[in-house]
Amino acid sequence: MSRKDILEGAKKLFMRYGIKSITMDDVARELGISKKTLYQHVDNKNDLVKRIIVEHIADEKDCLSGIADEASDPIEQMLMIARYVLQILREVRPTAMYDLQKYYRETWQLMDKFHQEHVYKTIKANLEAGVEKGLYRHDLDTDIIAKLYVGKTMIINDEEMFPSRDYDRDRLFAEYINYHLRGILSEKGLEKLESYQPGFA
Repeated sequence: MSRKDILEGAKKLFMRYGIKSITMDDVARELGISKKTLYQHVDNKNDLVKRIIVEHIADEKDCLSGIADEASDPIEQMLMIARYVLQILREVRPTAMYDLQKYYRETWQLMDKFHQEHVYKTIKANLEAGVEKGLYRHDLDTDIIAKLYVGKTMIINDEEMFPSRDYDRDRLFAEYINYHLRGILSEKGLEKLESYQPGFA
């Protein structure tokens, strides 16, 4: 079994059950390998978690780049990003993000840096393109809006703010994206959104 297979298998376990509750014994058992084999690929659980997140960040960068190339306009790009993020939210238990933030601070900081820098730049570029095409309001402060987007996206995963027992993730994220888009769209952009909106979820 390759390291990539091990990381993918462990990632699915962590996403389903959280990180703290899963032991290296659980990972080895789930993958059908010995702990000795597992430790040939990773040093310890901290190393395993870090490698998973580093690979996840690389995958997200590739996906965001692909979306930017594929989308026909900034509105479609935002909706495609929203569908991608929603899919991740559907797969990841909020406890996994909580565990990462609380017990694996160094690795969490990698994820936070990715959002603060790469996602921020992606959204800022989207906002600038939307303003230029007349789809977004001409008076937007793209720096502020991009940072608000990043901050609000992180809050959605906050179990204290939006406990999963009380809030449906699909509904929560759909409301957030509508809130974001309808706050930045011009009249021309609103008309364009209506042609895309039925396919959001």
